[in-house]
Amino acid sequence: MSASAKIILRKKPNTKGMFPLAIRITKNRRSTYKHIGHYIDMEDWDEKNLRVKKSHPNAKSLNSLLSSKLTEVNKGLMNLQSEDGDVSATQIKRNIYKPISSLTFFDYAQEHLDALEADKKMNRYTTDSALTTYIRDFHKSKELRFQEINLRFLKRFKTYLMGNRNLTETSALNVMVLIRLIYNRAIADKVVSKDLYPFGKGSFKIKFPQTIKIGLNKKEITQLENVQNLSEVQRHALNIWLFSFYFAGMRVSDVLFTKWSMVYDGRLNYRMSKNTKIVSLKIPQKAMIILKYYENNKNGADDFIFPEMKKADFSEAKDVYNKIKVATSKFNKNLKSIVKKAGINKKVTMHIARHSFGNIAGDSIHPLMLQKLYRHSDLKTTINYQANFIHKEADEALDSVVNF
Repeated sequence: MSASAKIILRKKPNTKGMFPLAIRITKNRRSTYKHIGHYIDMEDWDEKNLRVKKSHPNAKSLNSLLSSKLTEVNKGLMNLQSEDGDVSATQIKRNIYKPISSLTFFDYAQEHLDALEADKKMNRYTTDSALTTYIRDFHKSKELRFQEINLRFLKRFKTYLMGNRNLTETSALNVMVLIRLIYNRAIADKVVSKDLYPFGKGSFKIKFPQTIKIGLNKKEITQLENVQNLSEVQRHALNIWLFSFYFAGMRVSDVLFTKWSMVYDGRLNYRMSKNTKIVSLKIPQKAMIILKYYENNKNGADDFIFPEMKKADFSEAKDVYNKIKVATSKFNKNLKSIVKKAGINKKVTMHIARHSFGNIAGDSIHPLMLQKLYRHSDLKTTINYQANFIHKEADEALDSVVNF
């Protein structure tokens, strides 16, 4: 019986409830799977035509990637037709893809970057590309076998990053996180034995130093809301910041992608760019005032509310990424002068809007509700994040000892 290949959506979701796209290779009614490295919602899969539906924001690039992967497998099947007809589906998979012994760390790193680019995750793509360059520069070779990445290698590499490259400990550990991610994928594909895993107990531990998350308080938010004598550019930067704050620290990319069509029934309905989750939030009255500020520039329901994305070329992910990056830089620069006018002595950037919401929320909102507002996939993430802003019990304990 001849072998066949087919694009499928596997029915085994990950921890976020997303389903993996894969190529299924079948021989003698036995199948093996090659995961593409992408996950989507079940509702975004066209089972009849074996395609990602247009409802998915990256449907075009994902379908193109699936098509190329299927072509790659079919070519491999054709090349194997003249060989031993008794090989299994798993053996066929191993023959089609690179021989296990030749796969290197940088092969996997490139696959990782290609997947990010296909998903149009340019922020992550740019960051991980730079981190991969650090690894190449340190190793001084295009070949890095997984077996070479041991405890000694990682210790020496961290010293190099913090010494020769002047990275902070947090930045150096971010490189280690990327290495760990790629190493785990290689173990899953049985390219390297899990017995050689260089991370965890008894090996290299990735433990980030604690950071202090500082947000504005209610009084400082009020000072910002009432600040006067702002230029038009400064007023726009403040509007973007406040809009983010009013929606529980909405990410700047999501703010800039907001369209008038997403505003209806007194709610803001949008799909998060980070994890494609759909969010629906009531529009606070203060946010309504900001929307009215931009109403005169509205060119139809599908127009962006804020101007930064109106001239972006959405067929070029790098252009979109660059426009977000430039806009964020300008906002942060203007916020620096705005907080000075408002008489606030804290550093304020776009990301501080999220910290400020957390700071004011404190322990007054149930973690499950905060998880929904923050759009976290895991409640533990919410609890750990909010712990940065809950000081009441510790303050009362301190007072009970020293105030006598």
